[in-house]
Amino acid sequence: MTDILNLAVPYFGLIFIGYACGKAKSLPEAGLAWMNFFLLYVSLPALLFVITSKTPFAELNNPPFLIATTLGTMTAFALALLIGRFAGGLSLREATLAGLSGGYGNIGYMGPGLALAVLGAKAAAPTALIFCCDSIFLFTIVPLLIELTDRDHPSVLHALGLVVRQITLNPLIVSAAAGALAAGFHIRLPVAIDNTLLFLQNAAAPTALFVLGVTVALRSFKQIPWEVPGVIAIKLLIHPLAAFGLMLLFGPFAQPWAAVAVLMASLPPALNVFVIARQNEAWIEQASVAVLIGTFASVVTLTSVMWFIQSGRLTFP
Repeated sequence: MTDILNLAVPYFGLIFIGYACGKAKSLPEAGLAWMNFFLLYVSLPALLFVITSKTPFAELNNPPFLIATTLGTMTAFALALLIGRFAGGLSLREATLAGLSGGYGNIGYMGPGLALAVLGAKAAAPTALIFCCDSIFLFTIVPLLIELTDRDHPSVLHALGLVVRQITLNPLIVSAAAGALAAGFHIRLPVAIDNTLLFLQNAAAPTALFVLGVTVALRSFKQIPWEVPGVIAIKLLIHPLAAFGLMLLFGPFAQPWAAVAVLMASLPPALNVFVIARQNEAWIEQASVAVLIGTFASVVTLTSVMWFIQSGRLTFP
């Protein structure tokens, strides 16, 4: 358990440091803009490029794993959407964002660094694959469902074109795809560029976790909408259980791959859920609450999953 705490405390510690700084200093939220830009367009793309480019291309070609992990995300998304739509009485637009909270974990800010810390270099390929497939699914289905409630677009085809553009221009997906091409063609970068990318990738996790803590601290809410606990339960409990079952159903997979799938599914709701809610002017306060409570609750749930993995109690045939 000491080893798990040694892994978990730096990650959650940085979140809490960011949270404490956000509460202690009354700095404007606009100050986070460049940090978020650095993460989204510079540091995290460098991390994903390095991960995929240094992974043998044959390891990236694993359709059963892609199907299993994406089905787990789809299941969590659908269940959270249904809770929001029918149990919470939300509109389709709001329920879609509730579904995003239940299916979209912090796979960008926390996922890569945590997976590599827990499972080592063998976690690189499955981490990159899960990130790409989850992002493609969620960044396709969410805009499409929201566009069904938006009359600003002249046609469904126009809305679909915007969705395709968002996916193809997403810097994280582009960087992972570029890394896969580099791995496939055995491209080796000059030492100076490789060292620069290493410098940038090392900055990704601490910057992301600090920004996450500050952003959560700046959120305020008056009450907890009752559908939010259900959405958080789906993200932190049902999603990892679904991932575990699908690993058994579609397997066998190598132990590190299956463990990464469960670990990534156990991550709390992504900070981007709040950002997307604010962009669409719907479910904003609830998204803020989901990210805040989900992050704090994951101290227990995510650390428990890490312990199961590290202690060898989470095994796959």
